[in-house]
Amino acid sequence: MNAHETISERTTRCEEAVADHPESAAAHYNLGLVYQKTGRFRLAEEAYQKAVELNPELAEAWVNLGGVRLHQWDFKGCLEASLEAVRRQDDLAVAHYNLGQAYLYMNDPENLVDCNKRVLQLEKDNGAAHYYAAVGLLALGDVAAAERHAGRALELGHRPTPDFLKALERASRGEAQREPIVLEMSGPEGPATERED
Repeated sequence: MNAHETISERTTRCEEAVADHPESAAAHYNLGLVYQKTGRFRLAEEAYQKAVELNPELAEAWVNLGGVRLHQWDFKGCLEASLEAVRRQDDLAVAHYNLGQAYLYMNDPENLVDCNKRVLQLEKDNGAAHYYAAVGLLALGDVAAAERHAGRALELGHRPTPDFLKALERASRGEAQREPIVLEMSGPEGPATERED
């Protein structure tokens, strides 16, 4: 993007590029980026979908397709796109993170932990990944590991939800749980938290 280009000018330029080169995966991808940036997630999803149809190996388009689906609470769709992204390029931390978010909302703590551990292999100081690893580990009953990851998340400036901290404190005191731990695990912003950039 040109430093002096407005978002409206960029949108027009990207729309014209798609009109002039409808066979260009890159043009559709760039249009998806501008739509995503302006919160037009349905249009962004369509643009990314067209980009991956034209070039299925474009891992970044799969990542962003998963991300915009997550923004729209389409967790199954996020899962599918994120799996494609990591299949094509396993070293994209954001792809594993988005995949983990899909597992979080689909109540699959084991895969949530696995995804965030992969993020941490790629970005060891990712506070959000430490936090979500802790959430999954707590749900799986591994309190000591949950405490370690939660502590590291706090050190890195990630703020766990109060409900999670209370549940972790109860679990570390060994209080018997009569019901499964139910947490608001996504933080205050939910799936709209941008991770795909």
